[in-house]
Amino acid sequence: PELLALNLESASRWPAFAAELEAASGMSLGYAQCGSLFVARDADDLAAIDRDHRFRERLGLDVQRLSGAACRERFPLLAPGIRGGVLARHDAQVDPRRVVDALRAACDAADVNEVAASPSLLIEHGAVAGVMVGGERINARAAVIAAGAWSPAVGGLPDHAKPPVRPVKGQIVRLRDPSDAASAHVIRGLDAYIVARDSGEVVVGATVEERGFDVTVTAGGVYEMLRDARELVPGIEELEVVEASAGLRPGTPDNGPCIGPTEVAGLFTATGHHRNGILLSPVTADAIVAMICGEQPRVDMAPFGLSRFALRSEVPV
Repeated sequence: PELLALNLESASRWPAFAAELEAASGMSLGYAQCGSLFVARDADDLAAIDRDHRFRERLGLDVQRLSGAACRERFPLLAPGIRGGVLARHDAQVDPRRVVDALRAACDAADVNEVAASPSLLIEHGAVAGVMVGGERINARAAVIAAGAWSPAVGGLPDHAKPPVRPVKGQIVRLRDPSDAASAHVIRGLDAYIVARDSGEVVVGATVEERGFDVTVTAGGVYEMLRDARELVPGIEELEVVEASAGLRPGTPDNGPCIGPTEVAGLFTATGHHRNGILLSPVTADAIVAMICGEQPRVDMAPFGLSRFALRSEVPV
């Protein structure tokens, strides 16, 4: 429940965050409140989306249950066998690559220096004193561990401050819709999602694999994604394959993020977001800035602190 509440809070901050970042960078993020359609192919899928529909209604979200015919009326390219769906009107999408490029441009404009070298944390008298990076000491009274799946490997971290983050492999396929009718929309099944952008890019994903730091793109992974996507939208097989790639999500034992202070004064974590990294960007940034400034975040971040894992390890089995 805490993670869901955090997701919803962060989603509500995205419109303002996107506008601010676009203004600071001069770049478009491809942010669009286009809604999402969750579709069902069989009776089991229908039962699952009905549960999802009731759950979202209890949360007060704007959702609508649709018949199979109504789904196809909204998205004519859907497979004839689609049995029904749930339309979440206020869901949004954004292009993660554009977000990263815009963040880098905004940082450049703000004279932020990016050093492409492995840092090592400097701790003196139980508090952050700075970092060593590229053979240079940079003095600082605060540091944030935000290295994704590599967060536990940051140099100089004491064991008690290492977030229990592991890599979770994900493969995706990028296609191109050459038609002039390309529009932003999101279609989700239980086994696949299709994100279509107004640029004509179509993203199909995604696998979830416990493979360590392996980022190999596999024939099996690509086949399964395209097979599952084709069962939702048969015409997807006509699109051009642009790219297949793999990346690493930072997962934790409960797959919730690690956001907050550590036992080292001035040391904070902002990692472990698993599949919600882009979604949680605004609320994470706001919370970390508040904490560094000695202020209380507007959202209770206690459920996402590093200490929750220490408490669990002390429970006898």
